[in-house]
Amino acid sequence: MSLNEAHAREAICAVGASLFARGYVHATAGNISVRVDDGILITPTDACLGQLDPARLAKLDANGVQVSGDKASKTWRLHQAIYQAACVADPQTACVIHTHSRHCVAWSLRQPLATQEGQGVAPDFLPPLTPYFVMKVGHVPHLSYQRPGDPVVADRVAQAIAHHQRLGHPIRAVMLNRLGPNVWHANPSLAMAVLEELEETAQLALLQPEAMPLAETQIQSLREHFAARW
Repeated sequence: MSLNEAHAREAICAVGASLFARGYVHATAGNISVRVDDGILITPTDACLGQLDPARLAKLDANGVQVSGDKASKTWRLHQAIYQAACVADPQTACVIHTHSRHCVAWSLRQPLATQEGQGVAPDFLPPLTPYFVMKVGHVPHLSYQRPGDPVVADRVAQAIAHHQRLGHPIRAVMLNRLGPNVWHANPSLAMAVLEELEETAQLALLQPEAMPLAETQIQSLREHFAARW
């Protein structure tokens, strides 16, 4: 289900301002998109998320052709790939947020990476440290570094989404090594909440790197009571 375009434009700008004010993004890092009836809206390339103009957001049609606004973010193909892949399990997916959140990036610098990403397999970015991380975020594949805007990233993210769908626990986030998380949900507010919980958990991991994860019995209880995707 896509969002009303006028509301979507205002929501993108409100979320961008909130993330910038609280330090989740800085300078011109990060981007936000929303799926609308006839395409997607996305923040312009090199735009400051704290100073967005609703009228200047880039609009792309269903084929990825820009039809209005300032030049689209160089990661628009990744956003498009996330919508296509995530909507298989979650048809309501309508917002993608990417940031360079410092605790997520810092934790990514500490973690070893697997080498099976060609098959859509990647290690978990974080262990199940808290119940709300398990309930609100779930598994977060950690993908190896590629330059910003590299088309191969879209393919790898789509593979990771499909892999977790086959396992029966659809995901709402991936972590791009040294760059930051991409999160998605049904609207900007829900996507921002996923990002906030992910960044908070990364900060906890940095503060307590030896913390024990939740036990499988505890995770199973979260599945039974809250339909946690883990």
